[in-house]
Amino acid sequence: MAMNDSVNILNSAYLAVEYIDSFLPDNPLQQPFKNAWNYMLDNYTKFQIATWGSLIVHEVSYFLLCVPGFVFQFIPYMQKYKIQQDKPETWEKQWKCFKTLLFNHFFIQLPLICGTYYFTEYFNIPYEWEEMPRWYVLVAQCFGCAVIEDAWHYFLHRLLHHKRIYKYIHKVHHEFVSPFGMQAEYAHPLETLILGTGFFIGIVVFCNHVVLLWAWVICRLMETIDVHSGYDVPLNPLHLVPFYAGARFHDFHHMNFIGNYASTFTWWDRIFGTDSQFIAYQEKEKKKQFITKK
Repeated sequence: MAMNDSVNILNSAYLAVEYIDSFLPDNPLQQPFKNAWNYMLDNYTKFQIATWGSLIVHEVSYFLLCVPGFVFQFIPYMQKYKIQQDKPETWEKQWKCFKTLLFNHFFIQLPLICGTYYFTEYFNIPYEWEEMPRWYVLVAQCFGCAVIEDAWHYFLHRLLHHKRIYKYIHKVHHEFVSPFGMQAEYAHPLETLILGTGFFIGIVVFCNHVVLLWAWVICRLMETIDVHSGYDVPLNPLHLVPFYAGARFHDFHHMNFIGNYASTFTWWDRIFGTDSQFIAYQEKEKKKQFITKK
């Protein structure tokens, strides 16, 4: 009975969104995107699209999303939004991070990406434009992927902080006490594999078109680069996502090496009480600000 009720609720929600979508104006970018997508299908093989296309989407998205945070360090006005103002970025750290990223991207992640084509073939995942899900379905699927990845990340990330194994794997990621956007995927190769597995679980569950692979890559990169940015910028649209953790939440984890283990949402830390030190810290900061204003 409960299952039927859940299905009915989801179907009703889907119909409601579909009804609202029918009143929205046509997306002016839809036709150019359709033309580009069909051009890609006509000129490249599925293997090239799944492999090299996925690599290009990942690399371009990653470094483009890192640009705002990188530029902020040169803008005095933005320094008031930097969370750890006493720990500025250095060229030495950023160069070291960049070199490690290139190694992880091309020697760890690329071999995994090469399996994308075989995944789509095994599960008969379509590439055709006509099979592409509507935007609101993609949004829902990406949210579902984020929920699954967040659960995986919380428990495995917490395990990597265990005193017996921390110094062998996860310590690499914590070399930077004050994180910056490009550092999001700076990690030991084993950590890239362990925590990266959570990214693929949602794909296995939800994927019904190759476009979800790319949409979820962009969403995940957008989130992880934001929480590692080191800046708590106002009017951040990601803060509209329910229970979104944000940069301050994760920055506290880098400052203290404990607590706030989840990647995207706050609920797992709230359930298990691993955000207690963060909450106490926030209360302390609020009292300081109140006294200062008085």
